[in-house]
Amino acid sequence: MNFHVLTLFPELVTAGLSGSMIGRALEKGSIRINAVNIRDFTEDKHKKTDDYIYGGGAGLLLQAQPVYDAYKSVLAGIGGGRKIRTVYLTPQGRTFHQGMAQELAQEEDLIFLCGHYEGVDERVLEQVVTDYVSLGDFVLTGGEPAAVVMIDAIARLVPGVLHNGDSVMEESFSGYLLEYPQYTRPEVWMGERVPEALLSGDHKRIREWRRQKAKERTRCRRPDLYAAYEALMQCRRELLQNKLHHMDMAELIYREKAELLYHDREGTLLRERKSGTLMITVKSKEAGERILESFLAQGGEVPKLLTAKQAFMEEVIEKCLHMTLSSCDLQAVYTRKEAPPIKQQDIRQLGAEYLEVLLAHYDLTDEAYLLDRLSNGAVFGIFVDNTLAGFIGEHAEGSMGMLTVFPAYRRRGLGTALESFMIHRTLQKGYTPFGYVVEENKASVKLQEKLGLYMAKEKVWWYEKNM
Repeated sequence: MNFHVLTLFPELVTAGLSGSMIGRALEKGSIRINAVNIRDFTEDKHKKTDDYIYGGGAGLLLQAQPVYDAYKSVLAGIGGGRKIRTVYLTPQGRTFHQGMAQELAQEEDLIFLCGHYEGVDERVLEQVVTDYVSLGDFVLTGGEPAAVVMIDAIARLVPGVLHNGDSVMEESFSGYLLEYPQYTRPEVWMGERVPEALLSGDHKRIREWRRQKAKERTRCRRPDLYAAYEALMQCRRELLQNKLHHMDMAELIYREKAELLYHDREGTLLRERKSGTLMITVKSKEAGERILESFLAQGGEVPKLLTAKQAFMEEVIEKCLHMTLSSCDLQAVYTRKEAPPIKQQDIRQLGAEYLEVLLAHYDLTDEAYLLDRLSNGAVFGIFVDNTLAGFIGEHAEGSMGMLTVFPAYRRRGLGTALESFMIHRTLQKGYTPFGYVVEENKASVKLQEKLGLYMAKEKVWWYEKNM
């Protein structure tokens, strides 16, 4: 990911981002910082970039010309002629939060404009800015400290920046709960012991302890967040009244990956926080139209993907979001508490070095998505005589998928071994295993049933954004 910062003081930006994990990410090329000095683009021979304010007032204002030319130089370097999201750091903007960081982390390029003095000439702001963002209700001497904070928060969500991609999903504000208490060695310090649950080695017990402590901490310190969490849990309870049909939505909530956009007796609209995929279930066509129109009226953007639980939503989705039906799948859910038996197999986590292999054998998504899954440790390969023979993965919303066995290794039970492994891994985390299956793929349907997964009677309908 590339961060471009338009500033009068580039050294403040580069110095603030040169250490720790962000510095290491810069060294290995996971992210790039391009600090552009606005002063280099002024037409004034004294390198002046500011002037007095028309109509009077204290202080000086950054002129439009050097800012605009600096901005155009960045666009020329990026190429492609596409619109790049440009963030102006100002106390008048929307308050920055984790959800915004997750949204901006999906961009390939981001431009930050750092104001100084009394701000920037309004005419250039109208020309270039897409997002007005504030760190809070206070004033800084310039936009550089705010840009550094935002870049740090966004960059750590970029695949490959953190050593453990799962860690960003378990920290404060990753869902609606604050982070649980954490401990390290020694086991006993000043007479206080590490909680026994954390020493048990039981992944499910550890997860339950952490969730409970996170709930207690949030209820005490952030009752506003806890109220949002309770609303989400109530939504989940209602979805589980039709468990097989809504397991994907219920799991999205349980795994703290869901943003609740709308919920009442007539329907629910969720957004997967990382990818932006929408999930909707409704009682009627009229309710679906009302919910989607409300979403758009509140500034909601059309996602790349949307899943609907009712076939009658096709006309509504096409009308409101201009999205096209791409496929419909069966949803398979593993409802048992015990995993199916796993034969001893050589199954390993795959890294980014296997990207080309995945691209050669799996064409249902794009390169960026597969790289994200690999970087987050969500893809596993099965090896025969130290040679990769197939793979399986976990999609961004939590479903099992990507199951592929290479032609030379089929009919050896490798597909069964891979999916059994994923079921076992999912259960260990305390989650419910589920996945999507194309109805016409009889071999896959048969495999799900063999492993003890149940098929929902209703299908899941997938829609794609018209490009």
